[in-house]
Amino acid sequence: MKKVHNFNAGPCVLPQAAIDATIEALKDFSGTGMPVICVSHRSKEWDAVMDETRALWRELLDIPEEYEILFLGGGASTQFLMVAMNLLENKAAYLETGVWAKKALKEAKGIGNAVCVASSADKTYCYIPKDYEIPTDADYFHITTNNTIYGTEIKYDMDCPVNLVADMSSDIMSRPVNVRKYALIYGGAQKNVGPAGVTFVIVRKDVLGKVTRYLPTMLDYRTHVDGLSMFNTPPVFAIFVMKETLKWVKSLGGVEAMHKLNVEKADLLYNEIDRNSLFVGTAAKEDRSIMNVCFVMAPGHEDLQDEFMAFAKERGMVGIKGHRSVGGFRASLYNACPKEDVQALVDCMKEFEKLHK
Repeated sequence: MKKVHNFNAGPCVLPQAAIDATIEALKDFSGTGMPVICVSHRSKEWDAVMDETRALWRELLDIPEEYEILFLGGGASTQFLMVAMNLLENKAAYLETGVWAKKALKEAKGIGNAVCVASSADKTYCYIPKDYEIPTDADYFHITTNNTIYGTEIKYDMDCPVNLVADMSSDIMSRPVNVRKYALIYGGAQKNVGPAGVTFVIVRKDVLGKVTRYLPTMLDYRTHVDGLSMFNTPPVFAIFVMKETLKWVKSLGGVEAMHKLNVEKADLLYNEIDRNSLFVGTAAKEDRSIMNVCFVMAPGHEDLQDEFMAFAKERGMVGIKGHRSVGGFRASLYNACPKEDVQALVDCMKEFEKLHK
């Protein structure tokens, strides 16, 4: 197989151990004689998978018992609506730090009174807003912790005077999180915890059932709490891969070890961007994401963009093209991205610079 260095933003690189275990489960799942994609979700073998997956979430993030862990379909984009439907009674507050945060706010506005407390749209979302006030009469305050398109990240668990809700699609399990500071955390799995097809929700039970509006059965979190995420057929394949991915995270030492490695990878690439005369980072340095590193050609070298893209592709770099809305380059350094791949990209950038000195 051709050696590639996978920097795709999602679906993205997964641990080889998880892939290998999944291949075996596609041949014979848990001695059933059936592939995992054909097994009944009402079987005792599948119950064991669900129990183990929830237990891994609880252990890795130290999730208290007063929180439920849900595995749903529909992606994080469906959660934009579900959060507002289940939690917004009088007012909701949002921090707009990128396209996905803006889309979440749009869905909330369709449900009720949702306000933007601060936005970084004035500078193409290249920084995280500071010095804003969270309205204390809000039912919740919504943040997007990592912004994949623009390469910014909220890298701490903030104190919040109201229920804190976070879209952690692209940085969950990349660092320790104090779950107790949040009322609800959600995200798509396809960055750090599995393949596309399953969405995780971590919700404190006491925030549910407070709204007076009618909630459609499938959009009511209580439906899935009561049904143990199996009110309807769950995305069994994606959940199985998630389980194996979380086992891999645990085997390496958990989220603390992942965070140490992720910081090392990000520093390695950011240091080269700052050193290299041909490239420049696009995110404010204090807000740089350790998951998605965004950069462009330095002023005066813009005409080299296509040449560098082809140069990098020849050397096995995959997925470094920036999002279509911003251009440039983006290297996604999710948990399963090896440090060796980051070094390969750094070496590629150094080699390209030498050719143009």
